[in-house]
This record gives sequence, structure tokens and C-alpha cells, in this order.
Amino acid sequence: MIIGKKLRSFLLAILVIVTVLNASELKSDYYQYSCPNVLEISRAITEQFVTNDPTLAPGLLRMDFHDCFVRGCDASILLDPTPYNNETEKDTVPNSTIRGFEVVDAIKEELEHQCPGVVSCADVLRLASRDAIALINGPYWDVTFGRKDGRISLGSEALVNIPSPFSNISTLEENFAAVGLSSKDLAVLSGAHTIGIFHCFVIQKRLYNFTGNGDGTDPTLDSSYAEYLKFECPKRIGDLETIAPMDPISPTVFDDNYYTLVSEHKGVFQSDAALLDDSGTNAYVQFQVMTQGVTFASDFAESMSKMIEIGVLTDYEGEIRKTCRAANSY
Repeated sequence: MIIGKKLRSFLLAILVIVTVLNASELKSDYYQYSCPNVLEISRAITEQFVTNDPTLAPGLLRMDFHDCFVRGCDASILLDPTPYNNETEKDTVPNSTIRGFEVVDAIKEELEHQCPGVVSCADVLRLASRDAIALINGPYWDVTFGRKDGRISLGSEALVNIPSPFSNISTLEENFAAVGLSSKDLAVLSGAHTIGIFHCFVIQKRLYNFTGNGDGTDPTLDSSYAEYLKFECPKRIGDLETIAPMDPISPTVFDDNYYTLVSEHKGVFQSDAALLDDSGTNAYVQFQVMTQGVTFASDFAESMSKMIEIGVLTDYEGEIRKTCRAANSY
């Protein structure tokens, strides 16, 4: 057991070192000559989609997050199954409700028309996520370029590596540390739950069967809020469609209200409530409440800039896919 822990720590250290080295090769002007209009193309297409359906913004942000936690930010979440691989990342439970793939496809199609074989899907996803959040008046973060696309996507890895809404604080901090992110990054990036919706089936156990005996609500959840959630999410076995807002007060506004909800024991997921169980993450929650989110936007931009440089592939480590849904054929 001790050897196993030492080996895991060593491998995690290597991952962080490789991430830092590869991230240093990313550049803001990487496409300056090979595809000079990449920023304009991405923003224009993203704007078309998000203007028509603003709920795509949190969907793209979630896609960005989930991609980077599995094999790094290599666009592996975009790969469809093949005859040789029946379950890719996008087919697993953590990703089954993610939306926005069509936005990435549209941007990539236009880029292939104007700059064939130049811009990676990994870079496209980073841009689409950033631009979508900026378009709904959320934080704006810098994106550097030069990522290559991965060729492998395994559903089993998504199940293990994507932080779970059922996780306690120790597991969450371990998930983040594994990719070189801190406890502060955990508290900051959890703030993404200030926008968007959740699917009710995710919290059925927390509301109706927390004891595991067929009844009981999580006692850490505010009782009045639990009743509200039960109204939004009736007890329905097998219901995979019902949705509710992550933040019932300002569900379409990227604000600090998430932290107020968490501080009042009104976080939707157990992973939200878990932020109160660590002195550091709890202090961050209380600071945002006390200051009405004075640093939230800038903190979020900083943590996103770190996250999108996790495990990037550069040079010959990956490829530039012709389509984001399939690895190239050679």
C-alpha cells in the first residue's frame, strides 16, 4: 500500500511537470500567420449559437472542464465511438447530459474551410468555452494556442477522473491535485455552478434515499431548500429528463450568488456542500459572501487559465483532427 501511494505521488508529479513544460510552448499568437482570423471566426459562430440558446454557455464550460480532467485538454471528450471502442468519454454518465458539441463542430468546419489542417479541436474547445461565457457577461480569460488533439477516448477514464457531484472534500481535493490544481482552484471553479441547470436524477438519492434505506434527506441540506428541490425534482424512478436551475435566484447570471447558497447549506450537489468541510475552501466561500464576490470574476479567469493548460499535447504528441468527432486515419 505504501509503495502504491509513493508510485501514485511520483506519477502525479511527473504529470504536473510535463503539463508545465508543454504549457510553456503555448502562445497567444500561435495562429498569427497560419490562421489569422481564428479568434473572429470562433467568436462569431459561438455568438450565433449562444444568442439563440444562452444555455449552451454553461454547457460548453462544463465540456471544457470535463475534457481537461481526462488525459488533459486534448479534445478527447469530442470523439465518437468507433467499431473498436464502444464507449468513449462522451458516452459515460458524467458526460451524458453535456451540451454544445454542435458549436465546436461548426467552428471547426469553418476553420477547416479557411485554414485546413491548422487549428486543433483542443484549441477550438478552449475558445468556444471562453467566448460563450464572455457573451453572457461572465469572466473573460486569456487563451493561448498550440495544443494538439488526442487520439484516445475511454469512457472508463471519464468515470474515474471527472470530479463527482457525490464526492466529499478529500476526494475533490485529490482530484484537483492530480491535475495540478489547488484547493483554491476547486473553490473558484465550483463557482461555475452559478449558471446553468442540473438533471434531477443526480440528486434523487440526496433528497429521497440518503440513508440508503429507501427514505431520508441529506441532513446537511437546508430543510426549506430541500423542500424546494423536492418540488422541482419529484421522486420519479428512471426519470432522466427533468431539470432545474443550479441557482434559482439568478440562473442565467454569472454572479457570486453560488457562494451565498453554499454558505446557507443550499448547494445542490454534495460536492457543493463539501466546500464547507475544509478550512481553506470554506474561507473562500465566506470571503465571497462577505465581499459580494469582489474577486470572483478575476479568480475564475485565473483558475480557468490554469485549467486549460492541463496535460496539453504539443508538437508530435498529438494531431490536428480533420473533424472533431474522429481521429485521423493514416
